Amino acid sequence: MGSTVNSKWLPVTSTITVALALLSASTAAISLYFCRKKARVLYSKIQELEISLNSCMQKSAAERQGRIRAQQDLRKALAQPKSENLEQASYPMTPIGVVQSCFSTRNGTPRQPLLVPLARACLIFDSARVPPASLEGLVEYSHCWIIYVFHLNTDLVKLWKHPSRSKFKAKVRVPRLKGGRMGVFATRSPHRPCPIGLTVAKVEAVQGNMVLLSGVDLVDGTPILDIKPYLPYCDSIQGAAVPEWVMVDNMLAVASVNFSESFSSSLSDCWETAKKKSLYASPDELQCLIKQVLSWDIRSISQRNQPHDPLIKTGNGEAPHSALDSNQNQDQEASDNENSQVCHPSGDVTYHLILEGMDVSYRIDFNGNVIVENVVVSSDILNGNQNRSSFLMWRDELS
Repeated sequence: MGSTVNSKWLPVTSTITVALALLSASTAAISLYFCRKKARVLYSKIQELEISLNSCMQKSAAERQGRIRAQQDLRKALAQPKSENLEQASYPMTPIGVVQSCFSTRNGTPRQPLLVPLARACLIFDSARVPPASLEGLVEYSHCWIIYVFHLNTDLVKLWKHPSRSKFKAKVRVPRLKGGRMGVFATRSPHRPCPIGLTVAKVEAVQGNMVLLSGVDLVDGTPILDIKPYLPYCDSIQGAAVPEWVMVDNMLAVASVNFSESFSSSLSDCWETAKKKSLYASPDELQCLIKQVLSWDIRSISQRNQPHDPLIKTGNGEAPHSALDSNQNQDQEASDNENSQVCHPSGDVTYHLILEGMDVSYRIDFNGNVIVENVVVSSDILNGNQNRSSFLMWRDELS
């Protein structure tokens, strides 16, 4: 009886098994179909991407070749003399920043960098051209090179607008040679065919698009073309040779710097007006700056040779350009109108130095002793830029 029942359901079981097998086969076939279809779609997309990538690479290569050819053509065109006047083409450069310096005028600005360690300046970059990210990593260097323009040269406009009619002096007077002449390219005179200066300064701090520097020899308002980090392993040359007259130590150093009894109180009075725009923390620090600056004879050759000539002031209390040092901040002077005369005791002559917007008056005798007499607030600090960088902005970095 049992075997009869089993034999009865056997065809049904076989039918179900076959149906399930067919269903599985159909499912597998359908899955395989869709997988192959999806693979074909993916393969098609991969081919499209490869074609697009190859096209982009070809376009990029063509553009790169085009740029290279354009740059080569441009360099070739710029290097060729102009047919109308045989002058070589110029390379216009726009300053990327400006210096806010403790030296308000050329007079008193050191002739070389690092001679006045306390001399501070804030280099402010044009944020539209130089993003703050450009300064990342600079603070890790102790010093940097600065390339700038001698913007206070009196012949600057004529030199750049009409170079063929501008005749620079082949020889300049050198303070270390007591007015003796030397070829301009053997000196650091600012009066050059291309009025571009190079200096080095200590990097104190970096903040946003500003760099605080010390040991500077830059006058206020100097346009900056570029800065580069100082690298001791290649920038410091061991055994470099220089002429004997350059090696003379303390040629322009004064014998001593002393302050009058009333100077400290006068400086304290001026400090109340100047401190909000000053790069210094206190009147004492500013007095140390004055002493460092006047430790060198900052007078021009003509002033040293004619010490009895008084310093004539203009109506606004400023010294005229003819009374100022003819160089901006270098070790040579380029004036050809200086008369060589025998020096006489000059205790009755008062000279003026503008620092941090303050007018410092001093005398220097025949023996090179400096007496700093008085200080008053200059009109520069009253009418100057209200957005100047100050010590308060850098207090955390300098502390």
